[in-house]
Amino acid sequence: MPAPAMRMLLRRCLLLLLLTAAAAAQTSEQRTARYLDSVRKQPPLLLAFARDLPKGGDLHNHLDGAIYAEDLVDFAADGGLCVDRTSSRLLAPPCDSCENYTAKPAARCSYGDHVLYNQMIDAWSMRNWKPGDESGHDHFFAAFDKFGLASHTHVAEAIAASTNRAGMDHLQYVEFMHTADAGGAAQLARKVDWNPDYPKMRDALLAAGLRDVAAETSKRLAADDARAKEILKCATTDAAPGCDVTVRYLYQVLRGLPHEIVFAQILLGFELASSDPRFVGLNLVMPEDWYVPIHDFSEHMAMLDYLHSVYPKVHITLHAGELAMGLVPPEDLAYHIRASVERGHAERIGHGVSVMNEKDPIGLLHEMAERNVLVEIALTSNDMILGVSGDDHPLPIYMKYGVPVALATDDEGVSRSDMTHEYLRSIESYHLSYADLKRMARQSVEHSFLPGQSLWADTKLVFRSKPACVNDAAGTEKPSAGCEQFLAASERARMQWKLEGEFAKFEKKY
Repeated sequence: MPAPAMRMLLRRCLLLLLLTAAAAAQTSEQRTARYLDSVRKQPPLLLAFARDLPKGGDLHNHLDGAIYAEDLVDFAADGGLCVDRTSSRLLAPPCDSCENYTAKPAARCSYGDHVLYNQMIDAWSMRNWKPGDESGHDHFFAAFDKFGLASHTHVAEAIAASTNRAGMDHLQYVEFMHTADAGGAAQLARKVDWNPDYPKMRDALLAAGLRDVAAETSKRLAADDARAKEILKCATTDAAPGCDVTVRYLYQVLRGLPHEIVFAQILLGFELASSDPRFVGLNLVMPEDWYVPIHDFSEHMAMLDYLHSVYPKVHITLHAGELAMGLVPPEDLAYHIRASVERGHAERIGHGVSVMNEKDPIGLLHEMAERNVLVEIALTSNDMILGVSGDDHPLPIYMKYGVPVALATDDEGVSRSDMTHEYLRSIESYHLSYADLKRMARQSVEHSFLPGQSLWADTKLVFRSKPACVNDAAGTEKPSAGCEQFLAASERARMQWKLEGEFAKFEKKY
């Protein structure tokens, strides 16, 4: 071979070796990031990537709203419930026959009547909803009253269905919002005269038997959890994906009710979170723009402020800023998030959509970053209920100012979504990097209300392990003795370690 040809061949071989070495030097995380960039404009491949991505925790998930309408039809049929053919609202029996156009057929009739079946699915969810006489906001929230009889009487089945969907979605942890006392606190509150002196009102409720309500609630939830595990066939060779998901609960306070009931429910939430490890905190729910939540907002913050002083270790996360211009007067957009953080002692904020309408929004963003207050971001829900999406959504603003964020499903059954599509929407709408996605998943567990120390010594710029595990490859099956001892003492750190192991397996594919 002539000398010039030999030199050319050597150059090519050297270049190939250099390229091979460079590829080998890339970390699995870098290869995964490059793959994500390569499929951004190929939606089917992007969906597959988002589906398999480990997602950590779902911290904002209403149990009632997590159930798909198809499951609710089954629950209604199983319970022998009837349905109003005009409104699709479930009713107690006796029911009419399944003949066409009876006013109150049995829910089971829908199995043989595709018109009725589809009508129920559409009424109980956002499927096929189109802007018109009824807003997305109103259609969404009206659904709960229509299917409530089925979800309230099939709690174990709801837990099983929702947990299994989380498992199929590659989530490791879920905090379900659940008003688990079956109206016990509300019934008790009606027997006790309202007293605006909160210490005296607390004493009266406790004397009237609120701790008995808490004990009964814990007993009921334990039975529902056990039944859910039976449905999922946990501890058998046929165990469903949901069996690998850790579930905890946030007691769900209905803030649209009279103030004596709201106080009793908040108190019950604090009591449950202090006595039952399944309950890791509480939240206040119902539409933020309705009259009572707006009118009584400051009073609710005062209740939380007082009870936080009595139960300082109980975790609080609050819906705040699930509002948009035009939904309420401008002055009602100006303070809910700040008040929830400063007076309501919220460690996390649900939604936070109206943050830029708050008084001194930039100052508030700096404060939330300083306090390490995470925002539970529900992109699909915010689009459907508030009409806020894309560039109008504050997710990029929160990230710009260093406020921790995590994606959440909110009411995935009613919204007809799941966590995979929340991640997919975030990638497509905001061009998030793989590092961004991984950070949000990690933050979801970091800001969970699981007990114990965090695995991470630092989460601001990079995730750096605590000294006990700093020399271990995070997520490895066999950590060092010191790291293993640290993990054994912290449920939160064990969940974080599990997530790192899932990331390691995921990234090996690329």
